[in-house]
Amino acid sequence: MLRITETVYIPWTELRFIACRSSGPGGQHVNTADTRVTLLFDVENSPSLTQLQKVAIRGKLKRRMDKHGVLQVTSQKFRSQKSNKDSAVERFVELMQWALKPVVPRKETRVPKSAKRKRLDRKKRTAERKQGRKLPDFSGEY
Repeated sequence: MLRITETVYIPWTELRFIACRSSGPGGQHVNTADTRVTLLFDVENSPSLTQLQKVAIRGKLKRRMDKHGVLQVTSQKFRSQKSNKDSAVERFVELMQWALKPVVPRKETRVPKSAKRKRLDRKKRTAERKQGRKLPDFSGEY
């Protein structure tokens, strides 16, 4: 069982791994070894998650999911398949923890009176400074 949070555990049988060729430099080895690992997790059909958790995951991780509700996490950082598999599982756990973290509602606050007063004083000083730049009125009336 893979522990996501204190209450959410996902059995290894629900995870699928696909290995394919990694991109980038690496010489002759990269052309023959399937080192990139893609972890697939079917969120929609998972019995380990509640409906509410599925909605939260769909909302936050929709860019990483295909149209069938399968979450994909890919790793190709390392030159060995096992290291990439471990990296993909680690990233999967991080993503799931982030997606399942409850959203804390924003506590509304007001602007303090002192901040309003400072802003208005600053505006007044700027206006006075600009008024001082004007040329005096020489219309002839004294």
